[in-house]
Amino acid sequence: MTPLERWLAVLRGEKPDRVPMDYWATDEFTARLMAHLGCSSKEEALQKLGIDFVVKAKPIYVGPPLPRGMDVFGCRQRVVDYGTGAYEECVSHPLAGYRTVEEIEDRYAWPSPDWWDYRTIPEQVEDFEDHPIRGGGSEPFLTYKELRGDEQAFIDLIEHPEIVRYCLGKLFDLAAENTARILERLLGRVHLTYVAEDMGGQTDLMISLRHIREFLLPGMKRIIGLARQAGARVFHHNDGNCRRVIPDMIEAGIDILNPIQWRCPGMDRAGLKRDFGDRLVFHGAMDNQRTLPFGSAAEVRAEVLDNLRLLGGGRGYILAPCHNIQPLTPVENVVAMYETCAVEGRL
Repeated sequence: MTPLERWLAVLRGEKPDRVPMDYWATDEFTARLMAHLGCSSKEEALQKLGIDFVVKAKPIYVGPPLPRGMDVFGCRQRVVDYGTGAYEECVSHPLAGYRTVEEIEDRYAWPSPDWWDYRTIPEQVEDFEDHPIRGGGSEPFLTYKELRGDEQAFIDLIEHPEIVRYCLGKLFDLAAENTARILERLLGRVHLTYVAEDMGGQTDLMISLRHIREFLLPGMKRIIGLARQAGARVFHHNDGNCRRVIPDMIEAGIDILNPIQWRCPGMDRAGLKRDFGDRLVFHGAMDNQRTLPFGSAAEVRAEVLDNLRLLGGGRGYILAPCHNIQPLTPVENVVAMYETCAVEGRL
C-alpha cells in the first residue's frame, strides 16, 4: 500500500498491509536523523525509514510587513535556546492590558484572511499524490494565551468571560475562513483537518469541562463541519490527560486522537482502546518524555510492541511519537522505533 492508502484504510476501519507510521520532530533532531541515515533531505530520510508522512498545505503570507520578531497578531516572539535546540516563545502580549471588549474593539486590529495567498496551495501537494494531505484547522486558545498572557488567559475564563467569548469568536472566524479557502482550492483532496487544543495537563484537564463546552466546543464544531463537508477527516491534538473530554470530542466529530500520552493518569492504552476504540483512531503513543529520549533501543522496541498490541488490535492505530522528538533523543532509538513497527506492524 501507499502511505495514503494505509491512512485511509485505518480511517475506514479496514485492515492496512501494516500499521501506518507518522513523524513529528524538531528541526534539530531531523538534521541529526538525516546525517545518521546519509540523506540530503528530510523527505529522503522519512522515505528510507518507510514513514507514511503527512503533507501540510498552507497559504503564503502576503499581508502588511511585520516588524522583526512579531507575528500577525502583534505578539513579539523571541528565540529561546534550551541547550540542545531552540524554540520561539511569545514574550509580549498585545491584549494583556485591556479590561473590556470595547477597549479591544477600539484599539486592536484583527488579521484578515486576505493577508494570505491561497493560489499556490495546489502546487504544494502536486508531487505527493501517494501521501495524506492536511489542510485547515484551528487552535484558538493557544493564540489567545499569547494575546493575553498564559496566566491571564486562564483567569479570563472566570473573571472576563465576555473577553474570552469575543476574542475566540474572532479567532474561530479567521480559522474558519482560512479552512474554507484551503478546502476550496484543493476540492476534495484534503484528507485531514487539524482541530487542536491543549486541554490536558500532566494529571488532569487544565480547563474545566464547563468552560470547554462553553468557549471551545461550538467553534471547534464549526471547523469540524467544514472539514466534513469537504470529505476530510478530523485530526484532534490534545496533550496530557484529556480523557474526561474525549466523549465530548467524539460527539463533536473527531476521527483521530493524538498524541496519547499513556503515562499520564487516566490515559492507559488498554482502557482507551476498550472505551473509545470503536469510534476513534489513535495516533502517537510512543513516549518522548521517557522512553525515546532516555530509554534503550530494546525498551523502545518493547514499547512499539505494546502499542501495537494495546492500541492496534489489527487496525485503528497510527504509530508516531507523542510530540516533537527532541534533539537530545538518541537517533538509534528513533530508527529502532520505525524499523520495529515496519516489521512487527504488518497485519
